[in-house]
Amino acid sequence: MKIFVYLMLLSLLCGSVEMSPIAEGGRFVWDAARGAWDMYRAYRDMREANYIGADKYFHARGNYDAAQRGPGGAWAAKVISDARERWQSNSGRGAEDSRADQEANEWGRSGKDPNHYRPAGLPKQY
Repeated sequence: MKIFVYLMLLSLLCGSVEMSPIAEGGRFVWDAARGAWDMYRAYRDMREANYIGADKYFHARGNYDAAQRGPGGAWAAKVISDARERWQSNSGRGAEDSRADQEANEWGRSGKDPNHYRPAGLPKQY
């Protein structure tokens, strides 16, 4: 019982004080990890849907979901998106397609609705 009271008091004290730099760093890393998972989930859904014209939607959705996690999630989304586009541009895909993908990435990261890129007929589960 005593430990429960101590934990309650500690949580009240910590809630009223700004986060320490270590806690902020930990939060950034946690948000980045969760944002990377959001990016993976969007990629997995894109592969599963296999729907022509949905690429930009999944780019926007992955970046949007990751950025909603906070600065760490937005950072992870940018790093992953930039690396993916760099790799794809080196693999022979066109610069125009890469530019359009990056536009969708930035759209989602900025908090705008990813459904802007949603193609008609894409199943509702996505």
